[in-house]
Order: sequence, then C-alpha cells, then structure tokens
Amino acid sequence: MDQESQSAVRPNVRVVLFGLMIAMMLAMLDNMIVSTALPRIALEFGGADHFTWIVTAYILGTTVSTPIWGKLGDLYGRKTVFLTSVVLFLIGSALCGMSGSDLLGGADNGMIQLIAFRAVQGLGAGGLMVGVMAIIGDLVPPRERGRYQGMIAGIMAIAMVAGPLVGGFITDNLSWRWAFYVNLPLGGVALLVLATTMHLPKYRTEHRIDWLGAALLSVGITAIVLVTTWGGNSYDWISPQIVGLAVLAVVALAAFGIVERRAPEPILPLGLFANRNFALISVIGFLLGFAMFGAMNFLPLYQQTVQGASATNSGLLLLPLMFGMLVVSLVVGRAITRTGRYRAYPIVGGVVMAAGMALLTRLDLDTSKTESSLYMVVLGVGMGFLMQTTMLIAQNSVAQKDLGAASGAATFFRSIGGSFGVSLFGAIFANRLAGSPAGSAFGGGGTGEGQSMDLEMLRQLPPELRETVLGGLADAVSHVFGWAVLFTVAVPVLAWFIREIPLRSTNDTPPDATPEEQAELALGKAPTA
Repeated sequence: MDQESQSAVRPNVRVVLFGLMIAMMLAMLDNMIVSTALPRIALEFGGADHFTWIVTAYILGTTVSTPIWGKLGDLYGRKTVFLTSVVLFLIGSALCGMSGSDLLGGADNGMIQLIAFRAVQGLGAGGLMVGVMAIIGDLVPPRERGRYQGMIAGIMAIAMVAGPLVGGFITDNLSWRWAFYVNLPLGGVALLVLATTMHLPKYRTEHRIDWLGAALLSVGITAIVLVTTWGGNSYDWISPQIVGLAVLAVVALAAFGIVERRAPEPILPLGLFANRNFALISVIGFLLGFAMFGAMNFLPLYQQTVQGASATNSGLLLLPLMFGMLVVSLVVGRAITRTGRYRAYPIVGGVVMAAGMALLTRLDLDTSKTESSLYMVVLGVGMGFLMQTTMLIAQNSVAQKDLGAASGAATFFRSIGGSFGVSLFGAIFANRLAGSPAGSAFGGGGTGEGQSMDLEMLRQLPPELRETVLGGLADAVSHVFGWAVLFTVAVPVLAWFIREIPLRSTNDTPPDATPEEQAELALGKAPTA
C-alpha cells in the first residue's frame, strides 16, 4: 500500500474499529452464552455423551473455514467477505434457535438439527475472527497494533463477563433458544455500522482459491475430530470405524501437504513454518485453544451439578477466570505497545496456565466455591499472558505481504486446538464416567444410550446415593484437567525458544525482507549482512 492510500485510510481506523468491536462481541458472546446453557440443552434433548458436539460442530466449522475466508478476502475484498460472514453467522444463529421446534419437525431430531446448524454458525464465525484481525493488520503497523488490539481485548473481556450472565439469565428465565436469538439484534447493528463506515484500501491482485487443498484439509480435520470424539466412546479404539477414520485423516493431510507445495495460492502456505517464531507460536496457539475451550465447557457442568449452582450463578462463578484473563490481557497489551518487548509473556503465561490446570485437578465433592474461584483466577491469569501475544508474534514474524495468511493460520491453529480439546476432553470425560454410579444419571456415561441429564431427578435422590453420583461426576471432571496439565506444560518450554524481534513501526517494508531485516528497517538501521 502506498503512502497516499495509508493517509486516506488512517482517519477511518477508529470508526472501523467500533464496527469491528461489535462483530467481535457477536462471536465472543455466542461462545460464552452457549457454554452456560449447555447443560439445559442436554437436559431437553438428552444425552451428556452428545452435548460436547454442540460445541465441537461450531469449532469445527470455524476451523475449516478460517483459511478459506482469508483467501476469499484477498480475491473479493475484505469488506464484502467480512459482511458475508456476518450474514452467515446470523442465519446459523436463527436456525440454531429453531432446532427441534414444531416448524422443523419437533424435538425428535432436535439434537441433530442443533449440531448441524451450529456448524453453519461456525462457518460464519470463522470469517468474523480472522476478518477482524486481518482488517486491523491492514490498517495499523505492528508497533501501534497493540493499542488497537487492546481495545479489541477490552470488548472481548466485556463479552466474557456479560456472556455467562446473559446466558444464565436466558437459561433460567426464558429459554435456551434465546441464547441464539440474542445474536440477531446485535448482528443487525454490526452490519449497519460496518456497511456504512468500513472503507478499506483496494488491492489489484489476482488469486486462485486452492479448493482442492481446502477440501483435503477439511476432510483431514473432520476425521481427526471424529476419532477423538467417537474413539473409546461410541466405538472401540480398534474398531473398523475409528481405524478407518484415522487412516483417512493421515491420507487426507498427507495429500494436503503435497497439494500445498504445488498450489499457486495455497490455503495454508507451508513456507511460513520455516520461520521459527511462527512455527512455535502456532503450536502454542493450538495448546491455548485446547486448554481454553476445555475449561469453559466443563466448569459450568461441575458448578451446576456438583456445586448445585443455577445456570445464572454458574455464569457468575466463571467471572474469576474471566477477570484474571481481562486484567492481564489489558496490562500486557499496553506493556508490549510501550516497550516493544514480548518474549517473556508467553513463557510466564505458560507456567501460570499449567499451574491453574494442576489446581483444577483438585476439584472434588467438597471443593468450596471460593477455592474453585481461586483456581480459576490462576488459569485466567495464565491465559491473559498468552491471548494477545500469540497473534501479535505471528503477525510480526512474517512480511506484510503474508499478513493475511499469518493471521488466518494463527486463528486456525487456535481453533483446531479448541476442536481437539473439546473432542478429546469429552471422550476422556465420558470414558471416566462410564461404569461409575454417575454414569446412569448422566447420559449413560458414554455408552451411547442417550439418557437425559436430569438435574431435577438428581436432586431428588437419597442423600447418600446423590453424594456417590456427584462424587463420580466430580472425579470425571478433575480427571479431564489432569490430562490437560500434560498438554499445557509444553507451552512455557516452547515459548522459551521464541526469538525476540522488535515490533515494526511501519507496514512499508520490502516484501522479500526477513523479519530481522524488517525489524532493523523499522528502527531506522541498515540491514546487516
């Protein structure tokens, strides 16, 4: 982009940012509201062994669509594609709210409909997430980007605080369907603001979308998620179904690697991974998504059953985690903008996040709400150190011409981490629950019987039996976090090898410059040989 284009765009940044914050609020609120409403949805449609698919389908749709949205933005313009993603998200939201209604054939197929429509909603969310980051990257250089990303982090934090409260209120006082319908008025405002205020620079470039690569990637990811979801639960690990899916995943991903090396415009440019920082931060983003989505989905279940909280109160009980994440994200964002330094934050964040996961393994029948809140604060603080730095490091590690691909890849790995986290944690939870006294009360313990999660019936059990059932459930939840520790301890180890490259203060760097050369140019130095 030339200086004239930049000067024309800069005055519009704050106005566009307002629209982008609304769009980000749209996606973040949905995640938080639906997570709080999940136990009630499972109660109506039946089956704790299936309820994680409500989240998995959304994350899977987001994951497979993220790289494609990035390429569509390059080809047709970010504004048109971004608004299209908002419309698709709203259509999915409306259909989710209608799942199992008389208009769609009744409650018999309600769970299947909801899972399918959540996938549609996830396809739209993929465009929202990568679009916000890519648009900011187009308008703002890395050294100034922390200030604007801090504003986005602020709106994300508001969504994290408001989401569980809104979700709990809706679940307790209205209907879980309004957890999806609430997106419609907010989305309408986002469409109006963005359509009238967002004016982005024009790029005269010709691209071909790598549809074959996109298809192979989608097949590979879907197969892996099905393996982690069904393995040891619906099917034995050595069953023909699971083995066949595993083989399909390996073949599809191997073919994807071959296609990407030859494609003129690959969906996921493999050359980016030759950059050490980018490769490391991609793995760290994967692990962050893995931990974050796992925690968000099993903590409300523990709070509403073992601790006896209502849906609204379980949302309030999640506030310590979100408060820790909010405060640290804002402080770290400002510190990075002021100093230009970032390497220490993912290291510290990884250590604290692993400690938080380890503390959550202590959850049992006698854990007080105060004690569990302290554990969640530790986990939230660890995530706060990592939330902004992963995207910022990914964008700063590549040339400006690869910004869209880097943003899409960073979002992709965090999303696929979430997909694996929900699927694998769900399988671990169901397997641990199977055979325990809690299994018969909560969806058959992963046996596939599809029994309902009847919280009212649970409260009516004799005290001794109820304690036994709740003890089994608490054990299954803490077991999930025990496995999560094994993954999170890798974060600080990987972060230690990140190389600190000063944040660029301009987007006008040579397209073939290495990150080190870009950093020196940004500081006004001549590149070293």
